[in-house]
Amino acid sequence: TSAWVVLGSSSASGIPQEACFSLCLCLFVFSMEEQNHSSGKELQHRTRTESPGKKTWHSQAYALGAVSNFMSTFLTFPIYKVVFRQQIHAVAVSEAVRQLWHEGPQYFYRGIYPPLLSKTLQGTLLFGTYDSLLCSLSPVGPHSLGHRWAAGLMSGVVEAVALSPFERVQNVLQDGRKQARFPSTFSILKEFNSYGLWGRLSLGYYRGFWPVLLRNSLGSALYFSFKDPIQDGLAEQGLPHWVPALVSGSVNGTITCLVLYPLIVLVANMQSHIGWQSMPSLWASAQDVWDTRGRKVFLIYRGGSLVILRSSVTWGLTTAIHDFLQRKSRSRKELKD
Repeated sequence: TSAWVVLGSSSASGIPQEACFSLCLCLFVFSMEEQNHSSGKELQHRTRTESPGKKTWHSQAYALGAVSNFMSTFLTFPIYKVVFRQQIHAVAVSEAVRQLWHEGPQYFYRGIYPPLLSKTLQGTLLFGTYDSLLCSLSPVGPHSLGHRWAAGLMSGVVEAVALSPFERVQNVLQDGRKQARFPSTFSILKEFNSYGLWGRLSLGYYRGFWPVLLRNSLGSALYFSFKDPIQDGLAEQGLPHWVPALVSGSVNGTITCLVLYPLIVLVANMQSHIGWQSMPSLWASAQDVWDTRGRKVFLIYRGGSLVILRSSVTWGLTTAIHDFLQRKSRSRKELKD
């Protein structure tokens, strides 16, 4: 909470420079990977044919997940904010962009800090917890589809419990209708903390928790179940070894978000509500979303085109960066050994 207060009071003027730095860092990462292509192919072969009894988990899995998600969040935040406006107001892309343009550049990166913190923590928990759970479920390899699915499902549960408050604050900050009432992160936290203990959880930080839990657990299970098979299949084609990771992440992110998109819309609408008098139930919220979208599935999926783009870029970059850092870590470890 204290981190949100400090970050919420900071000036947003430095964000574009940080975003440019992240882009340059990302490009530098991939240029380094191209230079080490031949050695990376050998490393790829060794890491994918490890002896079944060798336990490969270590604490670096948490750090690698944090770095990869941190970098991808900066690069994709503008797309995310346009998508959020579509989910809340059911408007076209042009109208969502017009709203942001009308509000001015000083508000364009409003709400960046909660997702930056949450996505970094998400990567830490998602990759680190998955790796440790998978090793607990299957100490000796190879890991079956059932083991990957179970580890992904449980890591998604941990992620939902830890990060739902961040998403809640982020969604309130990005709702243009609440800028006057809640101009900063501190004002939102002050409102939540004015409730009783149960109110802080059910109406404050964990508003919309059950659809978040379902979305995160299923999303993680789908991602980890099919990431390696897709990546392994592409690696056998002799492609540069960052391509399979990029494509695997993009395909998984796209399919997962399209399947779970109705839950994403429901969460955004539920978490944008503030106050005791405007808190409909889960069923009432779902019914309201369905009614306001004209009871048509294609209107529920308004903004789906940008979701495809955002998910492809985000998970493609995240998977590729994570794979690259993981290879470098294993390479250094083998050289020391």
